[in-house]
Amino acid sequence: MNHAEFLTSPLLDRAGFRHAFFTRNGGVSSGPFESLSFSLAVGDEPDHVRENLTRAAAALGIEATKLFFLSQVHGSAVHVVDSRSHRDEVQRVEGDAVASGDPRVGCGVRSADCVPVLLADRVSGAAAAVHAGWRGVIAGAVEAGAAALRQLAGARVDLVAAIGPHISLEAFEVSDEVAAELLSASPDPGVVQSRPGARPHVDLRRLVRAKLLAQGLRLDCIDDVPGCTAGDPARFFSFRRDGARSGRHLSAIVPRGLDG
Repeated sequence: MNHAEFLTSPLLDRAGFRHAFFTRNGGVSSGPFESLSFSLAVGDEPDHVRENLTRAAAALGIEATKLFFLSQVHGSAVHVVDSRSHRDEVQRVEGDAVASGDPRVGCGVRSADCVPVLLADRVSGAAAAVHAGWRGVIAGAVEAGAAALRQLAGARVDLVAAIGPHISLEAFEVSDEVAAELLSASPDPGVVQSRPGARPHVDLRRLVRAKLLAQGLRLDCIDDVPGCTAGDPARFFSFRRDGARSGRHLSAIVPRGLDG
């Protein structure tokens, strides 16, 4: 396979935004990173990651040097980029969301169980990518991404969002302490499921959706791109399943020009 494999959101497609939730297939990495991995920090070969980025950028219709993501820290900091930004410099910036109104760039986040969220404004064409793991959800990553996009887009916005593949409710077992933290951060009390004789399970998709609704998005403006990273090793990497030495996905969106 010479082309990066990816999933898309029908909602973002209809709104005219090029985007992709890349799977693990269609790249050149090997071993535990096979094949479309986007992280050097976990031990992959630099040449492999560069080629994978080139393939992802081609799928998005942009230059590889204009596909941006940050040094993610499970927080809520947002970094705004444009075509004058330098990829190597941006990658050293700590943060968990990338936003832009420039249709020549791609806003990306990397994940391997955490929730990738792609946000877009149908009025201005601005877009953002948010990395929302359980720590980031508690830290306010979703709210920060939506707020940054509103600030970038201007007074009149019409936001849409797509929630990408991540660890599912069935696979995401947590401690009582983590469950309590997530419950306290959730507008929806149903995100934590307690089971007799078992540790709690948390529905991160439901939690992120509740946070987006609390930010003023309508339910019909939120799309679900399905997939459980922990339960589908043929398509997805998973930190929970495979440990730290495994690949990382990329999810990215390209801002739409005003004439798009």
